[in-house]
Amino acid sequence: MADIETAPADFDDGADAQIRDCLNPANPQSFFLYAGAGSGKTRSLKNALDAFREDHGTAFRRSGKKIAVITYTNAAANEIAERVGEDPVFPISTIHSFCWKHIGTYHSDIQAWLLATLPVDLAELHEKQARGRAGTKAALDRERAIASITRRLEWLRTPRRFTYNPNGDNFGQDSLSHSEVLKITAAFIENKPSMQAVLVNKYPFLLIDESQDTNKGLLEAFFALAASNKGMFAVGLFGDMMQRIFLDGHPELERLVPEDWARPVKRLNHRSPQRVIALGNVLRAPIDHQSQVAREDSDVGLVRLFVASSSTPDKPAFERQVQERMAEFCGDPDWRDQAGVKALTLEHHMAASRYGFLEMFQALDRDSRLSTGLRTGEMAGLRLFTERVAPLVAAAQANNAFAVMAHLRATSPLLKRSAIAERSIADDPLQPIRAGVDALLGLDTESPDATFLTVLQCVAEHGLFEIPAALQPFVADEPKADAAAPEPTSEDAESNEEEAVAEASPESLEAWRAFLETPYHQTVPFAEYVSDRGPFGTHQGVKGLEFDRVLVILDDSDARGFLFSYDKLFEAKPLSGTDRKHLADGTEGGITRTRRLLYVTCTRAQKSLALVAYSEDPDTLVASALRNGWFEVHEIERF
Repeated sequence: MADIETAPADFDDGADAQIRDCLNPANPQSFFLYAGAGSGKTRSLKNALDAFREDHGTAFRRSGKKIAVITYTNAAANEIAERVGEDPVFPISTIHSFCWKHIGTYHSDIQAWLLATLPVDLAELHEKQARGRAGTKAALDRERAIASITRRLEWLRTPRRFTYNPNGDNFGQDSLSHSEVLKITAAFIENKPSMQAVLVNKYPFLLIDESQDTNKGLLEAFFALAASNKGMFAVGLFGDMMQRIFLDGHPELERLVPEDWARPVKRLNHRSPQRVIALGNVLRAPIDHQSQVAREDSDVGLVRLFVASSSTPDKPAFERQVQERMAEFCGDPDWRDQAGVKALTLEHHMAASRYGFLEMFQALDRDSRLSTGLRTGEMAGLRLFTERVAPLVAAAQANNAFAVMAHLRATSPLLKRSAIAERSIADDPLQPIRAGVDALLGLDTESPDATFLTVLQCVAEHGLFEIPAALQPFVADEPKADAAAPEPTSEDAESNEEEAVAEASPESLEAWRAFLETPYHQTVPFAEYVSDRGPFGTHQGVKGLEFDRVLVILDDSDARGFLFSYDKLFEAKPLSGTDRKHLADGTEGGITRTRRLLYVTCTRAQKSLALVAYSEDPDTLVASALRNGWFEVHEIERF
């Protein structure tokens, strides 16, 4: 492995100076900042805002103008706000909050958009129903979805007002889904001069953090706005396409950036030791030829690859053995302590298999449009169980009556004042609540026989919680139907959309039906995983974070997916025709996705990194790792 280039800590200061020049109200300049892993992207964003406050803050306050800063998650928005400090000149929000703030008063226009869009969804359902097999569960689900959209269209015949919660669940015909809000905002930015004027006049600068994961349609609308308002409005993108995680991001963002945009670059990795940076460079080289440099004061670091057969009987025991070996190699006893090591999986199915929620995960993952919401746990259909039912069951099983009532008071429609006032049980207004909780506990939710569907039906029957739109087709009092045959999964299935609960596509209905028939007890490990409280880290949970010791687990036999394959990446398994076409065309495919996720996981390491690779052909994998220059002979152990 060639020596890594090193540089002083101020190596990238020129990029921050370039951004400062772009944020000039007299000459706004759009830019795309490339900032690789550990290069201090958020620090550059903070420096840019601090410099702007110093240069132009007073003038912007007088004129009522602002710099809008938007990012993907609440956690990221909070981190930026904490670093920058409270300043009304720099409103910091999530993408969804920003969008709703700007479309929330356009009720008649939203209604017109829905009236134009819902019939298209309805036609798709009718077409699938006509081609499907009658009498199946899928057919019954589609029938209910058709009825739901038809009722919504009927409801839309008179003027309506709409609601939306960017940070939670959205129920009822008047509520909009997360994906609808993004689509409507993009359409309004492109087609409504009044929306364009508001954004350009109020926000001469729009800074987008994690731009590689920002919704494709919305990004294209912002690009069009910047192009038609040069000299008055500029967009600043902060990100790294190699760290793109969510499928609704733009797969070709760098190609989309116009030639006249500034392109500042940050190459210095402040986080990782030299050996980890070198591995990251060789991983990303085939995609964008970007390379990072290490700090002059950085350690050399240590990386090891441990290769074993896919049929290894006790993989957790083998991984503990790997940690023991790393403790010896590094002279670092903390490798023996599970709490001192961050275990990361290349693909979510691996964690699902190891942590006990594979069935529910696979059921929803069959529809790629649910991909982002499934991996973040933010879909309303999931949150009903993880954030409503599970805490209630836990409190009730602990006989904590206070916690039960506090939770229900915050979440249950049964405890709304209007609902209590309407009840005829004046002498015991809490009787319906007790009946519902008792019925829920009577299901024995720890048993594999208690499915999500039985829990859902119990919740609906007793009115404990509102039922999200995605699950409403499954709680109507309808006759049972035979199970539908599963839809074939395309190897090349891809999607750039997140959950669309209000759209009720046939594929989504079948995925939700399959999910509801899996054991409810998988709720808790799933919730711990997506909140990054479990033993395995999520990609979106750890991106931007760093850990002293990182253990990356690569196992296609556990992954059971088709979107990723590390065995193909390591050339231990032949590529398909689709794989070869994607690589030849330079388009998004499974090999590229796998390479990006491997890059993200490896570059979390601050001191040392171990990769455990299970393969059906370990010898070929080892030969490929050496041939491609990813590892040296002394860095690989074959078991």
